[in-house]
Amino acid sequence: MRTQDSLPVYLKRYVIAQNYERYTPTEHATWRYIMRRARDFFSRHAVASYAEGISQTGIPMDRIPKIDEIDAHLQKFGWGAIGVSGFIPPAAFLDFQTRNIMPIAMDMRTLEHLAYTPAPDIVHEAGGHVPILFDPAYRDYLGRYAKMANKSIISSEDVRLYEAIRWLSDIKENPDATKVEIDAAGEMLKQAYDGISHTSEMTKVGRMAWWTAEYGLVGDLKNPKIYGAGLLSSIGESEVCLSDKVRKIRLTVDCVEMGYDITEPQPQLFVAQSLEELPEILEQLESTLAFRCGGISGMHQALLSKAVCTVVMDSGASASGVTEFFENGDAVDFVKFRGPVQVAYHEKQLPGQGRERHGDGFSSPVGFFAFAPSKPPHLLRDDELKGAGIAVGARSTIDFVSGFKVQGVLKRIVRQGNAIVYMTFDDCTVSRGGKRYYEPAWGEFDLLVGGVVVSVHGGPADRQAYGEYELGQVSSSPGRTSPFTDHEKEMFRAYSAIREIRGRYIGGLVTTPRSAGKDSSKDAALLAELANQVIKNNPGEWLIGLELLELASQRPALSAAWAAPLREVITCHAQDKGALSVELLARGIELLKVVD
Repeated sequence: MRTQDSLPVYLKRYVIAQNYERYTPTEHATWRYIMRRARDFFSRHAVASYAEGISQTGIPMDRIPKIDEIDAHLQKFGWGAIGVSGFIPPAAFLDFQTRNIMPIAMDMRTLEHLAYTPAPDIVHEAGGHVPILFDPAYRDYLGRYAKMANKSIISSEDVRLYEAIRWLSDIKENPDATKVEIDAAGEMLKQAYDGISHTSEMTKVGRMAWWTAEYGLVGDLKNPKIYGAGLLSSIGESEVCLSDKVRKIRLTVDCVEMGYDITEPQPQLFVAQSLEELPEILEQLESTLAFRCGGISGMHQALLSKAVCTVVMDSGASASGVTEFFENGDAVDFVKFRGPVQVAYHEKQLPGQGRERHGDGFSSPVGFFAFAPSKPPHLLRDDELKGAGIAVGARSTIDFVSGFKVQGVLKRIVRQGNAIVYMTFDDCTVSRGGKRYYEPAWGEFDLLVGGVVVSVHGGPADRQAYGEYELGQVSSSPGRTSPFTDHEKEMFRAYSAIREIRGRYIGGLVTTPRSAGKDSSKDAALLAELANQVIKNNPGEWLIGLELLELASQRPALSAAWAAPLREVITCHAQDKGALSVELLARGIELLKVVD
């Protein structure tokens, strides 16, 4: 069964089908170039599990992978894969990973951005993250990280920053984008950065992922190995990062204090002692987060976030919504949320306690009752309540140690097992001193029962029942909308012809049986025609030239006289285009003797 078939409804909206036929021959050739370089470089400089992970997770060398094939391979390790379009909100991405699912962006980077693209694409996820999932220590870390991050508090400022990064990254990768649009997206990102008023939990948690799962190194400081997907999918930055140009720092939890720019190469990287060490560092960060600490500090994080958070009581009861304010003395005494609000028990929404009841907000005193100041209120028995004059059907008064007072007709006491979760009052007044917090005219009042706020975490308790809330756009794609030009269509035909011939003589994407030692004159003539087109009309098409030279190096009889002049022309043109073109071509030429 496909992983996507077992997803809850609220996550299925992020999943899209992979239209495999839309990948162009140029994109398949780009993938092949990247993966051939990756296999050569990372067999020496990545963690040992990378090379075997490529084959064990269903990542082909010569074509863009199919999501269903990756999914089937990952299921052997207790993981799965689904396809998404470009960016999806961080909270959704983490939700998938808590279920041991790797979301894979299905867009393919353009040839112009072959070395690096800030936009998520199939190279990054399938070529970077997926192979390392073969490593049990890494799988353990990634699963633990996702569960922690999924509880961290994201702020509305984080959402705006995510949107700005998403938009700039997508627009830079879109060949239809104009300079005016790119500049406007850059200004939007600047304003989002300038609007950050505090470092949220999600920011720190995101930095942990950036310096480990995305850009992590492991082992000796002077000779580390690569395991971060951002490096494993960036054939340019991965080589530079091991040089003295990039500072190497021993990984500690303090890495979360170091920010980063997603659009630029990183000036420093962090090196873990081993992959097995990562959960220990993760635990140090987790111990500081509101979902572990709760209390006043956790409520402050929720208030600052201006986003949906969940406040959990020691009873197991919780309320989810946007925190407007809270009162506190020595502990949290009163909570108030902006709607919609969900009341839940152990992360499951209670019947009738969703947005249909609390669409406009929710508030409640919390803490110990004055008549039993040392006993958690959710553990009070009915006879103890009746002894204090609190009984269903009667006008009852609950005085809190904090000074809050709830007065009204008690309609029901809702328990889960022996624990009181909430009480419902009619004709109710909530007050402290001379200040009113709830009026009888506002309707029934639900009192959230619990003595202590033990946890505050990001997002609603029961996400599927809660429904939509602000996370950012569902998905995006940097894909072009303009039609392919005649020149591009000509290049597609050339790449396709080369792939077919390579399949016959070297092996690869095409399944046609290889020639039994007889070089076809028809194929030789076609290759000569393609080579001459590059030499005379398209010297800038270095990747086509490189694929022709690969065939020439493996089957000299096919190349005749065109190999040497082709190599000279594309090399000269690359030098005219700049250092990056020279580097890409030179690295490709180094691999010409590698037979797939």
